Amino acid sequence: MSLGTVSAGAVHRLTRPRVLLVALYHPEYFPMPRFPLAISDLARAARAMLTGQVRMVDMQLGVSLAGITSEVEGWSPDIVGISATFGQHDLMERLLDHLNGLPQAPMVIAGGSLTARNEKLLLDRYPNLLIARGAGEPTIQDVIGHWHGDLGISDIRGIGYNGAARGGGMAIGSFRRTASVANRLQTDIFPELDLLPRTFQHRGVAQLEGSRGCTNFCSFCPRGHKGTWAGALPRQLPWILREMRRVFDRHPEVSRTLYLVDEEFIGRGPDAAGRALDMARTVHEAGFRWESSCRIDQVCSLDEDRRWHIERARMWRAMLGAGLRRCLFGVESGVTSILERFNKETTSEQNATGIRTLSALQVPTRFTYITFDPLMSIGELEATYAFQGRTDLLMRPLPEMDVEQIVDGVRDDQFAAEHAAGEPFYRGISYMLVSMECLIGAAYTRAAQQAGLTRDERPSMGRVDAEYADWRIGVCARHAQLWVDRNFALDYTFKSLEKVLDGGQRDSVRQARLVVKDAAYKLLGQMLSLIRTHDLERPDPEALESGLVAVMDRRIEELKAEMRLTITAVTANLSGQDADRLTSEHRRWADSDAWHSINASDPCGT
Repeated sequence: MSLGTVSAGAVHRLTRPRVLLVALYHPEYFPMPRFPLAISDLARAARAMLTGQVRMVDMQLGVSLAGITSEVEGWSPDIVGISATFGQHDLMERLLDHLNGLPQAPMVIAGGSLTARNEKLLLDRYPNLLIARGAGEPTIQDVIGHWHGDLGISDIRGIGYNGAARGGGMAIGSFRRTASVANRLQTDIFPELDLLPRTFQHRGVAQLEGSRGCTNFCSFCPRGHKGTWAGALPRQLPWILREMRRVFDRHPEVSRTLYLVDEEFIGRGPDAAGRALDMARTVHEAGFRWESSCRIDQVCSLDEDRRWHIERARMWRAMLGAGLRRCLFGVESGVTSILERFNKETTSEQNATGIRTLSALQVPTRFTYITFDPLMSIGELEATYAFQGRTDLLMRPLPEMDVEQIVDGVRDDQFAAEHAAGEPFYRGISYMLVSMECLIGAAYTRAAQQAGLTRDERPSMGRVDAEYADWRIGVCARHAQLWVDRNFALDYTFKSLEKVLDGGQRDSVRQARLVVKDAAYKLLGQMLSLIRTHDLERPDPEALESGLVAVMDRRIEELKAEMRLTITAVTANLSGQDADRLTSEHRRWADSDAWHSINASDPCGT
């Protein structure tokens, strides 16, 4: 080390700007937290500038909106970054109104999956706001540079903002967008860990990314990174895993599981399987089990031969030894015509083969499935119900068979019947009765518009209201969403506890979720029965609604009676904190007698 003189300007450069990064949250919808990657990634990128100071505030961790405003008023940040997603527009507006009303308002940048779709709405109301439109790390670094006067606003990568006429002068009403930031440029995607200890204190889970982007162009997804994918290299992981392990060491009660929130864990290219296995082994050698997500064509592909499928089956079996605890697959439908409409580039038969392969290989799975969409026909809904109820998809684990036997066998219906677990497929679906939402900017939304089904735009939710081509399905979809929303917080609590538990405790919580799934599938069958009593050409939505509400009221009372017994059994196996959390959430759920929407959507249903 050597001594030097630090000028006043250097001190200013080192200590300013003060950057406050805020994650919004509705605890009544999502009772248990996730480690906030969005703001934690940005904090690391900002600190890498070696200029200024960064603090983070996450509403998941017991901080109210009033607490955020107190932090702002007490610390006087120069820059406030807000991360907001679906269902949080109300919180964002309240915070933005407060920030804009301060005597010296900070520079504010908002990002997240909702805000990028609401540029015009937000910029009309908040003229000085900056909107982050893509990967946020380069954007926050450029915002800091802009605050210091190093960059003009037009040089900040990946933002939307209210522009000015060339040469200065009066602001104009239109807004500008700077050059976007492609996900392929972002492979240094690791977080600061300031909030990980508090996340564990609140029984939350640890999240990390190993890649960004997606390899496909699903029609319902409006995200700008579709078709663009980039993965970190295994050699980039050990340092961050080592630091996360140190936090886990202080919380031995937390399951040593990392949730790799990649949309597509395997990726693409000739080395995809090798890289994925190396990533898995690196995580496992650091002392963790892990979960992630990928496409079903990483198991069964129409474009590949038998040799490829055997190699992939070996990869998936090897993943079990490399710490894989569970993997999510977005099958979205078991009906080929619907899959074509969703542009999934998969078929019903392909999905069935993939599901059989995974279960026979003993890979723990969960699946996302969109039950209702505005363009569907009654025949498609009936086929959806039949697919969800199939008992020849989930196989018994077949560890005694080699992968060649499994790859060949799952394509034979007789083999599948002989080795089926006898459990309906819907029990593997993460959330039942999900409806397609027409999100702003999605190709599916344009198709619905061309069919004359779209109505009012709701920018605060990032979506467009849509009627259904079959009015009967539309009525059922709306009421199915009411069912989902009424049960969501309790089911989410089960799901969250499952993530932080191991062994018998985890198994008991997992079984409790099946009670919710069984009730939802029974309701779907009753919906179809009611639809058949109404004529497509003679709309009578009030009569159908009346019948649906009566059925739902009966079904929820049956579910409450069964859930009382279930909760008693599950809480007997849980520790005090977890038992108290589940008991409290169950009491709130059981005391509710209303059907209402919570509007907590996710653009890809995950």
